[in-house]
Amino acid sequence: MTLEEINTLEPASRAEAEFGRCCGSTRWSHKMAAARPFADLEAMTKTADRIWGSLDRADWLEAFAAHPRIGGRAESAWSREEQARAAAATDDVRERLALANDAYEQRFGYTFLVCATGKTAGEILESLDTRLPNPPEIELRVAAEEQRKITNLRLRKLVAS
Repeated sequence: MTLEEINTLEPASRAEAEFGRCCGSTRWSHKMAAARPFADLEAMTKTADRIWGSLDRADWLEAFAAHPRIGGRAESAWSREEQARAAAATDDVRERLALANDAYEQRFGYTFLVCATGKTAGEILESLDTRLPNPPEIELRVAAEEQRKITNLRLRKLVAS
């Protein structure tokens, strides 16, 4: 899809659906569709960042919930691609990831989120272990920043698809 196609998608709900592939927050997708047209990819990602930063906890949690567990079964091609290196983990590392994911979800109440592109399962596990002791209010911000990174990568994929 080209930027011009994104800019002119009608009705707006079609643009929202495309943006929804990049970020699972309904409000974010709605605001992105309303912010069109974008002059270029940089303008679109800057707008995406501004909108993301204006949202609240509930919107962030909605976006987090749209992601599969790291090391779990990814439904979307983008998620599979992003977690490709993690999917090649040994059984031991996969088991440790599953246990760490369980501990994270029990502590924070949502799926662990990391921009996994290019990261090995070991690097992701290390990130999980490092972030698990974070205070909940800090970890929410860290996870939101990881979602922002993922969203920007996916916006680039959307324009390139």
